[in-house]
Amino acid sequence: MAAEPAEVRTYGNWRRPMSPGLGQLGMIGTGALMAGLIVVVLTTAFVGLMAGAVVAVVLGAALSTLVIRDPHGRTLLQRAAVRIAWTRSRSRRAHLYRSGPLGQVPWGTFALPGVAARSSLSEHRDSYDRPFALVHLPGVNHYTVVFATDPDGSSLVDASQVDLWVAHWGQWLGDLGDEPGMVGASVTVETAPDSGARLQREVFGRMDDQAPVIARAMLEEVVQSYPAGSATVKAWIALTFSGAGQTEGRRRSTDEVATDLAARIAGLGQRLQATGAGAARPVDAQQLCEVIRIAYDPPAARLIDMSYSDKDVPALSWDDVGPTAHQEGWGEYRHDGALSVSWSMTMPPRSAVQSSVLEKLLAPHRAIARKRVTLVFRTMDSAQAANRVESDKNAADFRATSQRRPSARAMREQKCAAANARDEADGAGLVNFGMIVTATVAAAADLPQAVTAIDDLSATARIRLRRVYGSQASAFAACLPLGIVLPHHLKVPSAVREAL
Repeated sequence: MAAEPAEVRTYGNWRRPMSPGLGQLGMIGTGALMAGLIVVVLTTAFVGLMAGAVVAVVLGAALSTLVIRDPHGRTLLQRAAVRIAWTRSRSRRAHLYRSGPLGQVPWGTFALPGVAARSSLSEHRDSYDRPFALVHLPGVNHYTVVFATDPDGSSLVDASQVDLWVAHWGQWLGDLGDEPGMVGASVTVETAPDSGARLQREVFGRMDDQAPVIARAMLEEVVQSYPAGSATVKAWIALTFSGAGQTEGRRRSTDEVATDLAARIAGLGQRLQATGAGAARPVDAQQLCEVIRIAYDPPAARLIDMSYSDKDVPALSWDDVGPTAHQEGWGEYRHDGALSVSWSMTMPPRSAVQSSVLEKLLAPHRAIARKRVTLVFRTMDSAQAANRVESDKNAADFRATSQRRPSARAMREQKCAAANARDEADGAGLVNFGMIVTATVAAAADLPQAVTAIDDLSATARIRLRRVYGSQASAFAACLPLGIVLPHHLKVPSAVREAL
């Protein structure tokens, strides 16, 4: 008997949170429309028809900034606000940064710029007596723990095993909402050229002095030729926790947070192994300093590898990992000896996709010297998830029923919202997610090819990416394994943005 073909599992039903309102307006926009109509009626009644018409025109022009959207879903008001903020930043010369003893930083160190400027790093021990780094952002009172992983990959792996990994990954993400104090999580996959120093260290460190000459010559040739054109793939998972107490609500000290996390890190890392992430181990302070230093100064990667080959650990502190200089442009970011461009995801796949949808985007690319893809997650506990899905379902129902002939998109949104509410009622977790992509090149002449490559790769991933204009430095920092939750650093809360 012929074997039945295995069913290909697909994933989808991602949607952006909605706010109840009329048409393209949210709750605040709809309220402004109602209040404006009342003003128009009163002006027409007490002043005159001409004055009422003028008020109506002004109201329509103001509301058009909330209705007219670009292909990425951004309104005219949002685009104008970004442009004004960028103009003010340039006028204050805040887009320039010079550090070090000869720089403009008062303390004379190479501290991190931007949203991570006030961050601090400490090292502690978990329940297995392993050192782990703890990053503290005092502005938002967040603490971040970083895990280094070695993903198994899907090559020569059965589809059933891949489906099992995806199921465990979804369960792991859903369980994060029940972790006390959990704020967010991020997964960073970085591809970069291989310097060959690690291979040289492994081969020459294990070579026998009595080995035959031909064998030694063959190994030396491998060490010289193999690294050419090869790439390294590294992955990190950053977990961000709040520093506020769970019961009394007071601000906890770093030692108190470290003591609490030391007993939980082992369990979080062990559950990651079932997701295909491989052996997850906490990153210590030295390793995290190297990762951030190489991100801002890519040529330092070869020097660090050569230092390890000479059995000399480079001494790095948190005050040494920042760039010597950076200059933020409208659409690019120059830092030390490199040039980077960052994108953010504005639309997830609208159709069902398979588990390998991000494979090409995550893989090394010959046109991009160093590439980082970071998936960011904002967790919700069960109470918040229940309220959100019910509110989202009511908003979708309102948009579909408020129109005499609802559009196909409105009906699809209503169906997806109902499915999400049903899944959450059955015990599924709810997570807000996004994506940031950073491409780094060594010279400005290589930047157009890197931008074209990212545009092509985003199409294969079925997502829509938008260059982060006016906020390249912040997007670059958020793409690093630092656990920066960008919505907590915004002046306008996310709830207000969604309600517009």
